[in-house]
Amino acid sequence: MDDDAKKTALRMIPYGIYVMTAENDGEVAAATVNWVTQTSFAPPLVVVGVKADSGAYAVAKAAGHFALNMLGKGQQGMAFGFFKPATRDGNTVSGEAFHIGSTGAPILDNATASVECKIVEIVERGDHHIMAGEVVDANVAKAPQGRADEAILEMKELGDNVFYGG
Repeated sequence: MDDDAKKTALRMIPYGIYVMTAENDGEVAAATVNWVTQTSFAPPLVVVGVKADSGAYAVAKAAGHFALNMLGKGQQGMAFGFFKPATRDGNTVSGEAFHIGSTGAPILDNATASVECKIVEIVERGDHHIMAGEVVDANVAKAPQGRADEAILEMKELGDNVFYGG
């Protein structure tokens, strides 16, 4: 296989930007993720690819739940803030205020929207593992104008040198 062709072709998949959060026994984890999609209407299921050796993966797996915090246009700073391991200080994580959602997962106060998920399956393959979550709660903090999918921050808006995949 031509590695350059593979990398280029896989980078053509469009990605939204999200912050996955989880809490287990007082330990809060948060990480910017982009391998996310909805996979079922009934029940509502989403999947997220999470780096297998990350704190976010370990905390979410132990907790049995996670939240996906949707970032909106102009929230690049928040996305970059969660590229590194998260730190908690009271009710902030990496400098962002949060509150605990119905599942116990942290919900970022400045996120455009969020969904809370109960983990129903984990596929452990490769360097990222796939967490399938059933959406058990949702919140829209800022109603989008126009199409909801146009309100989300996209990978391409993080700059010409930010890529993931390939």
